[in-house]
Amino acid sequence: MDGGKVLTLHPQGKRGRVIDSIKYALTRQAILDCLQEEDLTQDELVRCAGERLEGRFEGSKGWYVESVKLDLEARRVIERCKAKPHDRYRIVR
Repeated sequence: MDGGKVLTLHPQGKRGRVIDSIKYALTRQAILDCLQEEDLTQDELVRCAGERLEGRFEGSKGWYVESVKLDLEARRVIERCKAKPHDRYRIVR
């Protein structure tokens, strides 16, 4: 990683965010690692990824998880599945 920047995408076409590429890569891997085991709700995913990121970098882990999650949805790496009582996220197979 070069310490550059990544412009995230948004699944609804909204304006993305510029994120440090190292924080993006760490957060992306944490999200994918969490979803390898099972489909997760929003809260479960934020908690799981946040725990994996603890001590890895400064900043709001929840904000980074949400921004990268939306980017991964827009890039069709993960998907939101409608479910009751809460939608769930999973890796696109």
